[in-house]
This record gives sequence, C-alpha cells and structure tokens, in this order.
Amino acid sequence: MLDRLRRLLLPADPVQRSLTFATMAGALSSGLFYSVSALYFTRVIGLEVTTVGLGLTIAGLMGVLGSFLGGQAADRVGADRLQAWANAVHGVAMLSYVLADGPVSFTLVACVAVASRSLQGTAKSTVQVRWFAGPDRVGIRARLRVITNLFIGLGTLLAAGALLVGTAAAYQVTMVAVGLVALLATVPLMGLRGRVDGFAGVMDAHLVPDRVRGPSPMRDRTYLTSVALNSVIAMHFGLTSVGVPLWIATRTEAPDVMISVLLVVNTVLVALFQVRASRGTHDIGTAGRVVRRGSLLLAIACLLYGAAGSGGVLWAVAALLAAEVVGSFAEVWCEAGAWGLAFELAHPDSAGAYQGVSSTGYAVAMMASPAVVTATAVDHGMPGWILLAALFAAAGSGVAVVARLAAVRRTQAALV
Repeated sequence: MLDRLRRLLLPADPVQRSLTFATMAGALSSGLFYSVSALYFTRVIGLEVTTVGLGLTIAGLMGVLGSFLGGQAADRVGADRLQAWANAVHGVAMLSYVLADGPVSFTLVACVAVASRSLQGTAKSTVQVRWFAGPDRVGIRARLRVITNLFIGLGTLLAAGALLVGTAAAYQVTMVAVGLVALLATVPLMGLRGRVDGFAGVMDAHLVPDRVRGPSPMRDRTYLTSVALNSVIAMHFGLTSVGVPLWIATRTEAPDVMISVLLVVNTVLVALFQVRASRGTHDIGTAGRVVRRGSLLLAIACLLYGAAGSGGVLWAVAALLAAEVVGSFAEVWCEAGAWGLAFELAHPDSAGAYQGVSSTGYAVAMMASPAVVTATAVDHGMPGWILLAALFAAAGSGVAVVARLAAVRRTQAALV
C-alpha cells in the first residue's frame, strides 16, 4: 500500500511528477475555496445569493470560452507554456477575491479565475496528449483524478478551522491561502524544458518549418458526437454538487449529515478504483463499452436516489448509500472511457484544438447541470429521476455505437 501511494504521489517520470505536484496544489486550493467561498461572498463581501449566482453564471460562460480558446492557444504557443501562465493568472485571480468589494469587482475576478482555470485545464490535457502515448495517457489522467479528489478533501478538512471560527478575518485568511496555494501550482511546471530532454521539441511541434496544420475538430463529426454525448453524461456531476444535496434536504427523511457521508463514500471509491477502471480504455472500442457500462449503472443510481424519497429514515439512508456506491462506480467508468475517447479519437497534429473542444463540452455540462438536475429530479421527484436515468443510458449507448464505428473505420484504414 505504501509503495502504491509513493508511486501515486512521487512518480518517476519528471513530466508526470510535475503535473502531479501542480495538481496537488491546485486541488488543495480548490478544497479550501469550495468550503468557504459561499460564506465569504455573502458574509464578508456582503453580496446577495442571487448576485453570487449570476456572477458565477457569467464566469461559467467565460470558462466555456476559455476551454475552447485554450485548445487553439496550446497549438500555437506550446501547451506547457500556456499551462504555466494560466496557472499563474489563476492564482493571482484567486488572491484578488480579497480585494472584491461589490458585484462588479466580484464578477470580474470570477470571470478571470474561471477562464484561466479552463485555459490551464485544456493545456494540461494537451501536454498529456503530446508527451505520453497509448495507455499511459489515460492511466496518468486517472491518477491525477485520484490526487485531485484526495487533495480537495484535504483542503476541505483544513478549511474546517475557518468554518469553526466563523469570523470575517478567518474567511479572509483562508481566501489568501487559496490564492497562494493556487500560485504554488505554477512552480512545478517551471523549467521543464531544461530538465527533460526532448520536452521542448515535443511541446513546440507547432514551430516545425513547413509543418502541415492538422484538421479542425469542428469538422470531425465523430469527435464532436463523442464529446456531445459524453458531455450529457458529465452532467451527473451536477447530481453530486446540487441535485443530491437538495434532494436529501427537501425530499427525503434522511438526516442532512448524509450529504457529507455520501461525499466521503464517493471520494474513497474514486480513489480506490479510478486507476483500475482506466485500464484498456486507450482502445477506442473498449472505451465506448466502458462508457456504456458506466451510463447504465448511472441510470440505476438515479432510480435508487429517487427511491430514497419514498420511505422513512432507514430506507432513505440505505437507498442513498446504495445509490452512491453504484453511482461512484458509474463515475469512474464513464470518466475513464470518456478520457480514452478524447485522447485516442483526436488527430495528433491538432492535439490542442481537439482537447479544447473536449474541455468545452465538459465546461458546458458543468454550467448546465445544476439547472437540468434541479428542473428534473429535484422539482418532479421520481418521474424526474427516471427521465435523467433514461437520458444517461441513451447517451452512454450512443457513445458505444460511435466508438464501435470509429474502431471499425480505423481498422479498415490500417488494412489499406
């Protein structure tokens, strides 16, 4: 176990190690931020809840734009440079929240923070595509996902002190820590070109004389369809952040503490099984089948969540726990398959642009999911949960069909 933990946190490959350290710092910052930001915005800055929601919605739109433009930029300036600069801007923006004193300044800071985070996310995916190959790409993405979950959890625990103190000063100190730790994520990315032989040449493929530019992902119907369908499935993250907490609090007999219990269950299961679930998903056909399997489990989880609203306390707790276990396995499979398709269906000469489109799909899903989940499951109960279950199952089945057809075409092309 200790050896596995060492390999997870201290990988031998220098590029993977830099990405790991940057991910640790970024996730720790996010955990701190998620824990205190809502209270900081409302109690310290003095914003209305509706103002915070509107500002973050506008920032979400900037995040969608940043994801797309990040792909274009990564193919023109080098993905590693873009990731480092975007990380630095993100850290400065997070620090700037302590200077926000009203709706306008808050919204401006939020726009820069979310857009820069989207830029660096696309850039990080492009670095992985360009530097690693085959199963390593998805495996590393899975390990970074585990690290993200673990350090977000650690940040949440560290923020508990500020929540217990509950003063404006405690929240301000925590927000300063958020920005400083986010800035720290830039440090491991600096100097990679000098430390790793061949890294600069791979990242600067766009500077090769007479290079033929790769195709645009906007003309790749297979890739666009895969991204669209996987983005529908990605809306399940809205269940964790919005849907299930509201469902527990307003439509079940379960105690509110179950919200935290389910988050812990999800974090543990993702940490234990995400890497294992990613094995083999560098194969396009396998990735499609894994997404389909995960989407069907996700549909079952939706039905179990819905069933939690139809009984007493014990029934609600049991149904919620069962739903979270099933949903967590669904999550690791859906994510692993989606990563494999995002990497392997992309044209290598336009890696940044393709990863930008993939990240844009996820950004749209993250922006839309709270409204979709609320308007279906939370507002309409079991019929809404059934609708979500059908939507996820249909999208996952569609992904499997797209992947199978793409795999057949690739095999036929290889035989010509």
